[in-house]
Amino acid sequence: MRPGPRNLITDVAGLSVGNAQDDRLKSGTTVLTADRPFTASVAVQGGAPGTRETDLLAPDKSAPGVDALVLSGGSAFGLAAAQGVMEALHDAGRGFEVFSAQVPLVSAAILFDLLNGGDKEWQANPYPALGRAALAAAGPDFALGSIGAGTGAQTAQHKGGLGSASFVLEDGVSVGALVAVNPMGSVTTPSGRHFWAAPFEVDGEYGALGFDASEGFALPPSRKVTAMAGQGNTTIAIVATDAALDKAQCHRLAIAAHDGIARAILPAHSPMDGDCVFAAATGTKALADPGVQLAQLGHAASLCLSRAIARAVWEATPAPGDTLPTLRQELGRDG
Repeated sequence: MRPGPRNLITDVAGLSVGNAQDDRLKSGTTVLTADRPFTASVAVQGGAPGTRETDLLAPDKSAPGVDALVLSGGSAFGLAAAQGVMEALHDAGRGFEVFSAQVPLVSAAILFDLLNGGDKEWQANPYPALGRAALAAAGPDFALGSIGAGTGAQTAQHKGGLGSASFVLEDGVSVGALVAVNPMGSVTTPSGRHFWAAPFEVDGEYGALGFDASEGFALPPSRKVTAMAGQGNTTIAIVATDAALDKAQCHRLAIAAHDGIARAILPAHSPMDGDCVFAAATGTKALADPGVQLAQLGHAASLCLSRAIARAVWEATPAPGDTLPTLRQELGRDG
């Protein structure tokens, strides 16, 4: 396996990603879409999820595909970002046809960033407009770190962020991950100077910090819990492929991808996290041996997600009013 040319989820041909954020709010929204509906499913392993339109992604439900997937800050308020995306898609003539009506299908997941130092005293919910703006900005290239849904994200010890990574498998199938990293757990080892995801790094993509030589699994007290009074976490992600998968196979891909969260964040899937992974398939490449290739895809997706999580934290940038430092600040490498 090797990363795709962008090392982004948009190395899966046909996909676009857009970001929008409000720096005063310290929050934002990220949208993944395509020129036509794509097959999707979801797996939720955290104990405190916040989602919209995920029931329709179950393999036994009739919806054939979705028009967009949304990752957003804002806790339950952020679910309204999907409404903005839905309305913009409707304006563009997109949607599932029901006789003479068209209904855009937009699934979403949110993270809690209401206590991160941003100004949350809005008069009207800002997330529908952020959803529209993110969709309008969608394209093959996008930034990582403190942007979109990762704008105000935090980990146990450092600022979180938005991350992405990709692989091209030996059979030519592409897989990628997109993630907003805001967990209760830590992305770095007990020393705070190395990533749990270090074994999976490619070409120094998250700083080439190497492995932590110290032993033990005890983590330092969480700065995030102190700063946020223990309220709200979550890692929300999308993995995608150009393989031809049905909804049941997408569901298996999403389940396998959760291994990437567990390898990159300790602890993961806690009762206070809403850890959620969507899986999307554009269906342009048929699988000659679906059983074997789906297993390989799941493994690749999990590794992409681990890498994307570390990249999100590595690319985070400081901003006025932050309640946690970036990892680069702590390492003296923020210049």
